[in-house]
Amino acid sequence: MARSPRCHEAKLKAWAETDYHFNLDWLLRSVNTVLTGEAKFQFLHDEAAADVQEGLKRAAKYIDTCLNLIGGRLGLDHDRVFFGRFGVPVMVRYLDRRGGMLNEKERDKLLFWFVQAGMWGRFSGSTESFIDQDLAALEGPDGGLDKLLEQLRLWHGGLRVEPGHFTGWSLSARFYPVLYLLTRMGRARDWGTGLPLKAGLLGKMNRLEAHHVFPKSRLYKRGFKHAEANALANFCFLTKDTNLAISDRLPETYFPEVERAHPRALASQWIPDDPRLWKIENFRDFLEARKVLLAAEVNRRMEELLHGDTRWLAGPTAPVPAVPAVMGGIADEEEEARIEELGGWMETRGLPRGEAGHDFADPATGEQRAIFDLAWPNGIQEGLSRPAAVLLGEDKEVIALASGVGYRCFTTVAALKRYVETEILARGGARIREPGGLKRGSA
Repeated sequence: MARSPRCHEAKLKAWAETDYHFNLDWLLRSVNTVLTGEAKFQFLHDEAAADVQEGLKRAAKYIDTCLNLIGGRLGLDHDRVFFGRFGVPVMVRYLDRRGGMLNEKERDKLLFWFVQAGMWGRFSGSTESFIDQDLAALEGPDGGLDKLLEQLRLWHGGLRVEPGHFTGWSLSARFYPVLYLLTRMGRARDWGTGLPLKAGLLGKMNRLEAHHVFPKSRLYKRGFKHAEANALANFCFLTKDTNLAISDRLPETYFPEVERAHPRALASQWIPDDPRLWKIENFRDFLEARKVLLAAEVNRRMEELLHGDTRWLAGPTAPVPAVPAVMGGIADEEEEARIEELGGWMETRGLPRGEAGHDFADPATGEQRAIFDLAWPNGIQEGLSRPAAVLLGEDKEVIALASGVGYRCFTTVAALKRYVETEILARGGARIREPGGLKRGSA
């Protein structure tokens, strides 16, 4: 394959500055789909340098379009909530074929597909195979978004969300970005100011933070387990200032204050209106009631994207496991900050920052099996070293699963840094191999 122009580094840096951390592998998927209509890099190898450069410009343009659509319409405006990112090369192909011009219904149907693919882990397993299948659905006289959606429905089953889908826990759960999407699309309101939680809030104290409705410390004292305290239905988003002001007070204390100051602000965040559920002894009942409200809201927002063409939500829904089998995950914002710091440390040494909250799934079905706190699925030196994962505070089952599929596991930040310094940097491994034989820093 011809060498990629230096502008690929400029684009990756520009996206990183807006809090989207992509790598060259991901970018080249879109270059490939634009030029060849294929996912596998082998189809890109014989392209001329001028064609690759033109393909990169087109891909970068329509990736920007995708980010604007996904951030502006769905509210998924930063890396931590940007799930299903390998759906973007498919979207880029679709936009490129149409010159980027979509009407409102076509735009929203494409975004409906993106959200659904992310929720059900379409690209968490055999990424290339599923991208190729979806690209094929766009081709030919009968190709297009309807065929793309039908293919997704045949693969997964019904696309309607059920309360049980919010049974996950941790900041890494697939439905964590969905909760953020609801907050942004549904104009959820802050409980301190009463104002809508929207992008562009000024000042560091107005940044959105994940807030535990029932404080973790209080739940632990009452004997609730880690997964229950960090259940998705116990999260909402508030400004940092409001989060700090609430501190570790219980809902039965602060909910009445919020409702008096800002009527309906609780309802805007899908809080059950029964005061009995605000008591800590009824915490589990609160979770179940809120999951019902969250699922109903997701389905309303999906119907909104379909503009009345709701046949895609009809039919039997895929069964929800009675007991969630997903293991691991980023437990809280303190752990998330440690992962973020480690990613930055890697980047300053010329190495990839890794995938935070890596979704490890069954290659065939996309069923989520575990979440690795920080992972390099293709190795820190891509193609040259073993897959690696940082697993902080995880059970031995998670470590055994990761080790069993070939990952080198690190249970502390210090252990990973020691490995990088002694076995990669000491051997001059900062210039990492990228797809197609490119090296970071190549012209």
